[in-house]
Amino acid sequence: MTLSLHAQHDRFDLIAPFRISRGVKTAADVVTVTITDGDLVGRGEGVPYPRYGESIEKALAAIDDVSPVIERGATRQDLLALLLPGAARNAIDCALWDLEARRSGRSVASLIGNPEPERLASALTIVIDTPEAMARAAAAVADSPLLKVKVDANDPAAQIRAVRHAAPNAALIVDPNESWNQALVETMQAVLIEARVDLLEQPVPADDDAWLEGFKSSIAICADESVHVAADLDMIARRYSHVNVKLDKSGGLTAALELAQAARARGLGLMTGCMVSSSLSIAPALHIARLSDFVDLDGPIWLREDRSGGVGDESGMLTPPAQGFWGTI
Repeated sequence: MTLSLHAQHDRFDLIAPFRISRGVKTAADVVTVTITDGDLVGRGEGVPYPRYGESIEKALAAIDDVSPVIERGATRQDLLALLLPGAARNAIDCALWDLEARRSGRSVASLIGNPEPERLASALTIVIDTPEAMARAAAAVADSPLLKVKVDANDPAAQIRAVRHAAPNAALIVDPNESWNQALVETMQAVLIEARVDLLEQPVPADDDAWLEGFKSSIAICADESVHVAADLDMIARRYSHVNVKLDKSGGLTAALELAQAARARGLGLMTGCMVSSSLSIAPALHIARLSDFVDLDGPIWLREDRSGGVGDESGMLTPPAQGFWGTI
C-alpha cells in the first residue's frame, strides 16, 4: 500500500460577518487533507477553533507529525490513539472514510449501514446584532422550519423576542455560546417560555456548569462546548438533556458516531452542529444528522463561494451534495 497525504490551509470568504458572543468571523479558515492511493483520492476538512486552543498552524503541524504513519496504512481506529480529538484528527478521519468508500466501491452510508443522506431541515443562523437587525434577518427566512438565534448577555430578551415576532412559526434554538451565568439562565426562563424556544444551547461556560445538576430548567438545555467525546457523557447526562455532536470536537466521523450512539443509549437528545466551514465538513456530518433531533449545518450557506458540488439550502431545508462529492462513488 502506497499512500500520499497532503494537508493545506484553505480560506473561504463569508457573505456577511458571522457574529457570536466571543467574536466575529469574516472568513472560514479550514484545513483540507487529501489522501491519495493511486488514482483514488479521499478528502477531509477540519476547522481549528481558537476556543479549544487550536489554530491552522497547530493543526497542520499535528497532521504533519502523523502523516508518515497514515501513509504506511494506519487505520481510522489507529488514528484515535495517534491524535487527540480536534480538527486535525477530523480532517484525516474523514479523508480515510472517503478513501475507503472509493476503494470499496460502496458509499460511506453503506459502510455504516445507514440510508443515503436525504434533504432535511437544518437551522439557519441569526447572528448577534441589534434586535431590529435580527428581526429583519429572521423575517427574511421566516418560512424556514428552524432558526438558531445567537445571543450574548447584553440584551438577550429583546433579541429573542424580536426574532420570535419576525418568525412566529419557526422552531427556535437559542445559543449564548457560554456568555450567560447562572443568574441570567434563571432570569431568562420566563422569556424562553414566552418565545416558545425549543432548545437552549450551552448557556454558561463549560467550566462553570456543575450547578446545572440541580437545576430544573423549563427549556431543554444542550451541551456544546462541554461535550466532545463519548467519555464525557457520565458528567453530561447529569447536567444536560441534549448533546451537540460536532465532528471537529469529536475528532472525526468515527468518534462522532460513537458519541451519538452512546448519547442515544443514555436517553439523551441529539443535535448535529458544525463550525463555519465548507461543504466538505458537512457531508460527513449528514451521517450524524439523520440520528438527530436538531440539525444545525448551515456553515457553507455563509460562504461567498463553497466547494463545487456541495450542499444546498432551500428555505431551511438542506440538500445533500452532488454524487461523488464525498463518501459516494
